Amino acid sequence: MEATTEVTAEVARLIEVMDAEHSRDELQQKLGLRNNEHFRKHYLKPALTAGVIEMTQPDKPNSPKQKYLLSRLGQLIKSKRPI
Repeated sequence: MEATTEVTAEVARLIEVMDAEHSRDELQQKLGLRNNEHFRKHYLKPALTAGVIEMTQPDKPNSPKQKYLLSRLGQLIKSKRPI
């Protein structure tokens, strides 16, 4: 996997704030976003599709206990981004 995978600015922001497992609410708070639908459409779904984040419970995507973490690709991208 190449660390130069192109990601949107929104997904790049999401990668930058992730430092552990986080719930959707926690991620929205870290990003300062209030609109759930906007977050899902522009941040969460594209990041999942690109493979830069993973669900902790992929067999239960709608679980209230669902959390998200950086995949290996996400970690690689984060480590290559300028500070």
